[in-house]
Amino acid sequence: MQVTVYRGTKEVGGTCIEISTNDSRVVLDIGLPLFDEDREPLDSFQLRRMTKDELLTKGILPRVPGLFDGSPSPDAILLSHSHLDHTGLLAHSKPHIPVYASRGTSKMMLAGGIFAGQINLPRDRFREVKPGQTFEIGGLVGTGLNVDHSTFGCMAYLIEADGKSVLYTGDVRTHGRKPGMMKRLIELMSGRQVDVMLMEGTHFGLPDGNTIDEYELERRIVEHVSKAPGLVLASFSPQDVDRLVTFIRAAKKTYRVFVADVYTAFVLHLIASEIPIPVAEKDGLVRVYYPKAFTESVDRRGLQDLADRFETSRISLKEIKSNPSKYLMIFRPSMLDSDFDGKFPDATTCLYSRWSGYLEKSDWQQTKSKIEEAAGELIKVHTSGHILSSDIIPFVKGIAPRLVVPVHTFQPQDFGKHLDNVRLIADGETFTV
Repeated sequence: MQVTVYRGTKEVGGTCIEISTNDSRVVLDIGLPLFDEDREPLDSFQLRRMTKDELLTKGILPRVPGLFDGSPSPDAILLSHSHLDHTGLLAHSKPHIPVYASRGTSKMMLAGGIFAGQINLPRDRFREVKPGQTFEIGGLVGTGLNVDHSTFGCMAYLIEADGKSVLYTGDVRTHGRKPGMMKRLIELMSGRQVDVMLMEGTHFGLPDGNTIDEYELERRIVEHVSKAPGLVLASFSPQDVDRLVTFIRAAKKTYRVFVADVYTAFVLHLIASEIPIPVAEKDGLVRVYYPKAFTESVDRRGLQDLADRFETSRISLKEIKSNPSKYLMIFRPSMLDSDFDGKFPDATTCLYSRWSGYLEKSDWQQTKSKIEEAAGELIKVHTSGHILSSDIIPFVKGIAPRLVVPVHTFQPQDFGKHLDNVRLIADGETFTV
């Protein structure tokens, strides 16, 4: 069995890895890169609108034989989760290659495709991977294993062939709402030899930021909401279901109504059959606001069924403004002008729960200025979706692989400061397991 890391040996994002035998090939993730050679953030909006030829010219498409053009094609693509830095180049891959993923990943990609200009997973290509169940692709045997990350339905993959095994973690963390998932993964691996562990190391090279866990984050958010005198706005990704649960719980604990947008309401609808979570209801804990950007695109995009789905739980901005201290509302900077007419209600609080780098962009600078004009406050309340630097080595030691290959990291050499079984490779390099 051979492993080739086409992208990810010295950068965060854009992950693309191939595992092969003499007669089988699978690609693990097919991500859009996040940073350029100087570690400056790339414009994903612009990259998603480039043609395949333009992406090839710019060196964005990893040169995996047969994945985008040429032949023979890989036998399958395996997706660890829905984030664009792991799925963003899928639309450029050959349409006949089957795509293996969890049902949760398929659902998040559906929501992201409709509402966020992200990549959808075509139904005819989708092959569901059920947690703990093995599947065969040629001579390779795969097992999807639940892991905790900042979106729904994440999986690690154990790939076995020729008496050897490779564990690809995807993106993981141990400080989320589901630490038991990570303990269970260690338990599952304890009775078997993992020959190679492809381990994410985002926070070797990028700062940890706030190191609190999701439960402490909830406590702090509840405290901020309790003290807020007026409307509370919340900015976070609806696909981060842990954070979505946190804000809904904060609304309930502070006797507020959680106001979802249609995107968020659709995510709740998709996952309600899989986890206990409130859905939008008339006069319930969760109501739905229809942003102007959505209502103005309904006919053009054929979204009338979605618009009708949440009509009974719909709430107007007029109703929210009539009693702003009653609500905790999803917010995006585009709503400032289109929905709030450039002016927030007095004493508006905005709880910002995203990567801090976005705050430097012009739309957030304008939002912050307008909040200050309303005598309000923008408060950062966030914790990372990636495993903290202090947790990486204990987690690896818990798995106890024969060899560790760092991926999804700017500083793979940091693994070698703590472990003596690390192999550093270059993008495009192939090694035998």
